[in-house]
Amino acid sequence: MSEVPEDIAETVVKRFEEELKKPVRLVYFTQEMECPFCAQTHQLLETVAKLSENIGFEVYDFVKDKEKAEELGIEKIPALAILGGKDYGLRFYGIPSGYEFQTLIEGIILVSSGDSQLPSEAVEVLAKAATSPVHIQIFVIPTCPVCPVLGAMAFQFAVANSNISVDIVEIAEFPHLVNKYNVIGTPKAALNETTQFEGLVPPMQFINFIQQAAQGSPTGISPTI
Repeated sequence: MSEVPEDIAETVVKRFEEELKKPVRLVYFTQEMECPFCAQTHQLLETVAKLSENIGFEVYDFVKDKEKAEELGIEKIPALAILGGKDYGLRFYGIPSGYEFQTLIEGIILVSSGDSQLPSEAVEVLAKAATSPVHIQIFVIPTCPVCPVLGAMAFQFAVANSNISVDIVEIAEFPHLVNKYNVIGTPKAALNETTQFEGLVPPMQFINFIQQAAQGSPTGISPTI
């Protein structure tokens, strides 16, 4: 999916008109050679940016613009950083096609509003859980209908808590990470290098995993918040 179907585009335009509060920058890293999905991803992101005057689109070369990549913590391509008035740590690696197009749209809206859309009680619990940096990787495929639910939830946590950063990783483009994290089904989450879980979990259970990662505890221990 490098082009957005007309009916979907109309729905997205309406959502953007109603929900985009402040400007958003889609900062995209690509490379001319050795990146089979970069051109498709570029086209898709450029199309999305044109759906609202509140969305800016910036393109950088992963090699030539090394300093910019390092500034945003980009280590692989194709890569997208979704930035607003601040950097909430939302990243997408690979092409956001299929069901993952929904994750992209949700990320843009969250960054624009700066509002996690979480209940105040959940924000308070999350503040107690993520007291040190937690880097969440969500491994996904475009044909997984529940992957965007987990990805959007993680994005909400990142907007709510500055100690949390999130990478959505489309596994077909990064097989070395599939092997490293033993991804045999999606969605799968890896938090820091200590905590992992598979499948869609409720928000409070996800926050428990975040606390485990913040404390350096291995998966399997369920601390009480």
